[in-house]
Amino acid sequence: MPYKVPSKPRILTTTVGSYPVPDWLAALPSEQAVIDATRVVFDIQRQVGIDLPTDGELYRFDVNHPDTNGMIEYFIRPMAGISSVVGRSVTEEFARHQPMGFRRKPAGIVTGKLGEGSLNLLADCQRAAAVAGGPFKFTVTSPYMLARTLLDHHYGSFDELTMALAEVIAAQMPGLPAACVQVDEANIPGNPADAPLAAAAMNVVLDRIDKGTERAVHFCFGNYGGQTIQAGNWKKLVDFLNALHCDHLVLELAHRPKSDLEALKHIDKKIALGVGVVDIKVNHIETPDEIAAKIEAVEKKVGEGRVRWVHPDCGFWMLKRSISDRKIEALVLGRDKYLGR
Repeated sequence: MPYKVPSKPRILTTTVGSYPVPDWLAALPSEQAVIDATRVVFDIQRQVGIDLPTDGELYRFDVNHPDTNGMIEYFIRPMAGISSVVGRSVTEEFARHQPMGFRRKPAGIVTGKLGEGSLNLLADCQRAAAVAGGPFKFTVTSPYMLARTLLDHHYGSFDELTMALAEVIAAQMPGLPAACVQVDEANIPGNPADAPLAAAAMNVVLDRIDKGTERAVHFCFGNYGGQTIQAGNWKKLVDFLNALHCDHLVLELAHRPKSDLEALKHIDKKIALGVGVVDIKVNHIETPDEIAAKIEAVEKKVGEGRVRWVHPDCGFWMLKRSISDRKIEALVLGRDKYLGR
């Protein structure tokens, strides 16, 4: 691994994952265009001082499936044991099952034992590393969230399906040349009853990340067109968060009620806190003063030294680039203002 997560300053800035797909990439997609766009996304973040940038998740880019920025289809469709042939009867069966209220048809049908198929996260991470220019974060979708998008015709048990997905994703973890690997979960906040299963599956993945690589887990309440998808609050998830085998959490907080801050006091101190201080569900560009005030509010609740990371609530893929870039710049300026840099 060529780079490590920076050790200073005491509060680091990062982005969560996605970046708006550049118009020129969407207009003329190609392997070279994805590489060029990834270089641009890294450079935009580094130029404003982001300590741990992401690759914009452009490795998932598919002009035919832009609706979830590849968060689901990129991982599901290459796997062995999954069919992407979704007709009327499958759609109707999935609707009766209703595992995800906002999704009308499944990402695929599980027809046999799951396997890696043509999924190759190492190749995509290596491609990002070649143009990263420093330490970066690589992101993967959690097995629990993937399981909720599938129609199961093989395992006969949602728990078994989830754990089978965990094994497939976990097998992709060794050797990833990123300073940090982040597991993304946007569904469990609205389904806290499934927390034990989700934690067990996510830990299978987290445990396979190379020793010395920072392990992060990102949670949000969903975002589609600026709308929150999941109900719930952080208080109900404290035990779940404490059960995760991660180094730090990446939590949506900027678009959440202030009462959610109370739950942060109960998160195990061995897990560093990453707090969302940039609201990606609105076009308002936060000022450095607003960012600094949000960091201060969290540290007043949890104590100085508990906050290790500040970041946007979620990825930027639904915003215009002009909005995203200014929010990224404000994030760094606000952190610096709070630390007196």
